[in-house]
Amino acid sequence: MHAFEDGDYDGFIVWADARDDDRVALDITITAGARKGDVVSVSARALHGEPVALVGLPCTLRVQDGVPHVEIE
Repeated sequence: MHAFEDGDYDGFIVWADARDDDRVALDITITAGARKGDVVSVSARALHGEPVALVGLPCTLRVQDGVPHVEIE
């Protein structure tokens, strides 16, 4: 995968899976812009509830200084 440039990317969560280290692996499809259709996998923490409940939710992938952050809407 090529690194995403800094910026905000609209997306939705196509898969979420709990990991042993209290993180959740998320697969996010980008829904707009030049990266539309790309799928990116990120690891997130501080998410509450069952990971599968996140599937289908819209989100924003924010990349700053090369570091991704996910905001679930």
